[in-house]
Amino acid sequence: MYDQIGNVKINLNYYNGKDQYSDGEIENELLSIVQQNKEFDDVIEKDNRWPILYHLSKYRSNIIEWYPFVEEGHVLEIGAGCGAITKALSENLKQVTCVELSKKRSLINAYRNRESSNIEIIVGDFNQMEFSQKYDYITLIGVLEYAPSFSNSKKPFHALLANVKKLLKPNGKLLIAIENKFGLKYWAGAREDHTSGFFDSIENYGNNNYVKTFSKKELKKLLIDVGFINIDYYYPMPDYKFPVQIFSEGRLPEVGELRDLIHNYDRDRIQLFEEANVLDSLIENNEFSFFANSFLVICD
Repeated sequence: MYDQIGNVKINLNYYNGKDQYSDGEIENELLSIVQQNKEFDDVIEKDNRWPILYHLSKYRSNIIEWYPFVEEGHVLEIGAGCGAITKALSENLKQVTCVELSKKRSLINAYRNRESSNIEIIVGDFNQMEFSQKYDYITLIGVLEYAPSFSNSKKPFHALLANVKKLLKPNGKLLIAIENKFGLKYWAGAREDHTSGFFDSIENYGNNNYVKTFSKKELKKLLIDVGFINIDYYYPMPDYKFPVQIFSEGRLPEVGELRDLIHNYDRDRIQLFEEANVLDSLIENNEFSFFANSFLVICD
């Protein structure tokens, strides 16, 4: 069963009739906004609520817009949400296949990208889907950390990545964006992005069994365990959600380069120290990568 919004196809064959998560009533507002607008800067300027900024900001796509995709490539975007990244993918690739648990969010995505003829959105649980093709690229942007919430496996992160790897073409690339559990912002007093608690990731999440982020070393080991060999780390600053700078192992930040690090728009925080000054010290001691707030990892 299919719906169509403009040029965008919505595949409902895996949809069980119930959205498994939601930001609540504001998603109806988001749907109305994307139905009535093509650009959202004016909307964001007049409305300071977090879901409006998070789902509609053009800066979200900075995480992948710079990447030299092969124009004829096909990408599978797992966890496409309201389409913050989808447009950039559709402008750089031949075909975009989105997977999204929520029909409401899929509608938002479809309406905001309705003029694009190379997008199909499959609504449902990725773990229950069968695919007839393999992909040049697969993205897990803000998705991997939630693997335990949608898996019965004893090793949910391994299981998700193993399923993803099977869908990659030879030499296909997996792009992962995720918070660093030891990100400096958490030591400085920012709340953990998923649990809203102070120091939760640094304390290894306690009894939390529905979400988890990783250190650089832990994430690398996980990827190697699943069979990825070539693993390249990038460091979006201030984080991967709204990156204004993206550093690499070949071009790490220099002393004095990281300033005005605003990364908490959605909740209150405390400030235990001046992060910019600490970052300068970490850079001088070659420890920036351990404390970077988030990672973009590209691997095959």
